[in-house]
Amino acid sequence: MEWMLANLEKDGCLYQDDVVDYLIKNNQMDFLKENSEGNLVLKLSLNSGFKKKTEENVVWVKHDRYWRYRVSEDESGREARG
Repeated sequence: MEWMLANLEKDGCLYQDDVVDYLIKNNQMDFLKENSEGNLVLKLSLNSGFKKKTEENVVWVKHDRYWRYRVSEDESGREARG
């Protein structure tokens, strides 16, 4: 999770696919699971831990599957509307 936080801070956003690639390349498969479509995604424990550390200042952009820092135009809640 520290890698996720560092890259979010460095780039201002963090794509889920980049996290999955990083975990695969670094043999950290225990943080991944296969979803119903056969894709590797983050396990709930990693996702929940990341959310807990970033709940106030980061939003999830569902359509493009990435996290970014909250801006004043964002509504309350974790998910960004665009």
